[in-house]
Order: sequence, then C-alpha cells, then structure tokens
Amino acid sequence: MKYVKEEGRNIPVRKEVDVLVVGGGPSGITAAMGAKEKDLNVTLIENRSFLGGNMTIGLPVLGFLGQKGNQIIKGLPEKFIQKLREVEGASEHRPCPLHMSITLVEPEAVKNVALEMLLEYGIDVQLYTQFADSIVEDGEIKGVFVESKAGREAILAKVVIDCSGDADVAFRAGVPCGKGNENNGMQPPTLMFCMAGVDTEELRTSIANQSRTYLTDFIPAEYFGQNHQFIVVGLREVMQQARNNGLTLNTERTIIITGLRKGEVWINMSSVHGVDGTKPEDLTHGEVKGRQQIKDIQKYLIEYVPGFKEAYFTKMAPFLGIRETRRIEGQYTMTKEDILGCRRFDDSIAVASYPLDLHHPEDGGCTLTWCGDCYDIPYRSLVPKNVKNLLVAGRAISTTHEAMSAIRVMAPCMAMGEAAGRAAKMAITKNICPSEIPVRELQKELIAHGVYLNQEALINI
Repeated sequence: MKYVKEEGRNIPVRKEVDVLVVGGGPSGITAAMGAKEKDLNVTLIENRSFLGGNMTIGLPVLGFLGQKGNQIIKGLPEKFIQKLREVEGASEHRPCPLHMSITLVEPEAVKNVALEMLLEYGIDVQLYTQFADSIVEDGEIKGVFVESKAGREAILAKVVIDCSGDADVAFRAGVPCGKGNENNGMQPPTLMFCMAGVDTEELRTSIANQSRTYLTDFIPAEYFGQNHQFIVVGLREVMQQARNNGLTLNTERTIIITGLRKGEVWINMSSVHGVDGTKPEDLTHGEVKGRQQIKDIQKYLIEYVPGFKEAYFTKMAPFLGIRETRRIEGQYTMTKEDILGCRRFDDSIAVASYPLDLHHPEDGGCTLTWCGDCYDIPYRSLVPKNVKNLLVAGRAISTTHEAMSAIRVMAPCMAMGEAAGRAAKMAITKNICPSEIPVRELQKELIAHGVYLNQEALINI
C-alpha cells in the first residue's frame, strides 16, 4: 500500500466532559441518559444528522418480551417507547411466535423523540460529528479525535462508551476484536425499503385463510387472523414461482413488516453477501447491490403477493442495516451455550430472550434456535480487555459469532446501553475504573430504575 506522510499538528480540544458516548443508535441513546446526573457532563456524538440508528430504517424493535410472554426489557428502553407512544410513534409490545415480540416504531418519530429526550436530560448532542480515532495513554482512553466541517478536533472524557455498533472506538484504542465466524464470514446486511398502498387486510386474511398457499415460517395462520399489524416471514413456495418466472430474489424468505400508518409496509428482503461493514468500499457495494435487488423484489411483491396489486415504492432506508462487524474481546465472552442454556450470571446487567438468529454468511438462508426462556447478559462482556475507562454497549460486546446473533437486536442493545451509562456514572462518582465498580451496587441502581433482572442476580442485594 502506498502512503502519504502527514506532518504533525496541534489538534484543538472541542470539549472536556465526564462521559462521552460515541454513537446515537439504540444503545447510545440509553447510555447517555443512564450516565446523566446533575453534576456530570455527558456528550453524545453521532455522524448522521439524526439519532435512532437502526430504529430509523423500518425495522420493528425486537426483544422486549421473553419466550414465556413476560416483559424482560424495562427501565430506560421502556421509557423511550412510552414517549414514542405519546406521539403515536410506537405500538404496544406484541407477542410474536417467531421473534418473541415485535414493537412497531415510526422512524421519523424516533428521530424527534430521541433528540427531545436527550436534550431534556441535559445531554450535549453533537450531530454531524464523525469519530476518527481514540486517544490512549498508558492503556487508558483519554478521549477521541473527531472530524467534522470544523476539521479535526479532540473531545476528552473521563469515561468513553463505545456505542458505534462496530467497536470503532475499542478497535482504534487497541482492544482485541474478532469478526464473523471461523471463516471470517459475517451475516449479510439488508437495505430496507418502504411501500405504500398495500391492502394489509387482504394480505393477512389471505395468509390466514389460504395457509397452504401462503405458508409462513413458525407463525401459525391464526396469528394473522387476530392481528391487524404484523410481520410476515415465509412464502417460500410463492417466491420459488417468481424465480421460475425469471425474477432474482436473494433470500429464501419473504419478510414484510406492517407500518403504523395504514397501507404502509417495510420490506426486509435484500441481502448482500461478502460485505464487511467496516470498509467503505464494501458498504458502497452493499448499497449499490441492495438497490439493484429491490427492483425484482418490488416486482415479486406486486405480481405474486396478495394485497400488493396497487402498491408503490415510497422510500429507502437512509443506510444499510448491518447485522455484524467487529466484536470486542472482553473480560467474559458470551457463547452459544450461554444462550441455549439460559445462563445466569452473578454480574447480570440485563436479561434477554431473543433466539440465535443467524443469517447465513454464505447463502440466503437463516437459522433460528430458541432456548425456551431467557438468559443474562453479564457486565464483564461490556468491559474490554487492555484499555481502561472504556465500556462497550450494543452488538459489539464480547460474544462469539453465534451468541452475537441473539443479543444484537434492539431491545437488548438498549438495555446494555442503560447499564453502561449507569456504570460510567458510578465509576466517575467513585473515582475508579469501570472495571472496578461494585456490580452489586450497579444492579441495585438498575433495579431502582425499573430494570428487570433474573431472580438469581438479586440474591444478597
């Protein structure tokens, strides 16, 4: 590789804060709110013009309910959803035979409510600000370099929380990271898009009444007879008919998610393999291929799926939905066995129940495996090796490839964000590193703010 030398320069310090959150997606929003106290200065930086991350691309929020139907994600994530409901920007948490639960959200409402809540909390939000590098001295993160229209600047912080989704801060700080499976294969991204003019009543009744023709994966026909807003996963035989007639469809399953607005649906069917979401050339390739795939997906829906005869394209998601990139090496690495064994941890900071949900890196298939109940997420998996005063929340925590496929959905990520924020606040208050905080005290604070933890974690609290 050819290099160009850049001369040394003095970098201006934009801000000095107590807690810096990098990334304004689901985990970043709750991390910033969890870290905020009257005496603490909390800043959140986001490279886009809005907050919300994957909640703004047409996906429902998965994972608020457990496999036994009980609500297991509460606290700040629930408070955020309640704020959305006040502006008709979110549905109730609806049980789903396949995904445990779905919570429909309106992307534009998410952007507005997230910003309003963070500003109400007194958090300094810096949009249009790109993380560029980590500032590390003697194994301790001191802050980050950022790039913006103002040029290169530094933001110094006592504790940094990496909510980038890609472990960008941790990786640049020297934390060991992994990617993908044993062959470095990562789950493919999807470019979501929206269609309007869909007769969702015809769609759901066709599936309910003609289940042999419109067979769905794991979701019984009765579900569609009872729910006016729903998610469709399946229609494999119908897709094969379309393929036989010359259409190119890159996934095995039709995935349709009804929106909160009448006649509006979001489509989760494009799939671009071989994309590394940490490389701009791969992201560009994914965007190009995703847009190309959507042409045949629209034709398929309009010509073969009931309710789509008068449907039309309205909008594309603002960015690719990335399922997997880097994962840190932390003090503990969650495994597939932890998920399927419903593992309990003494340092539990969140409870999740979403199944192993692996979109195959090599083909258009997808495998789901359920544990039957719920499992804990340990605090140690948020604490990276080698670098002090850094926490990670979201899908980039310390897990294996398989375990990441379960904890990557938005409700658990929001729960991790709250825990990371409250841990950062505690570390600053006690003048210790986040790795040294008394986890029992963190658990007490989480419970006091409405967070659900398994009973085993409450022993001796």
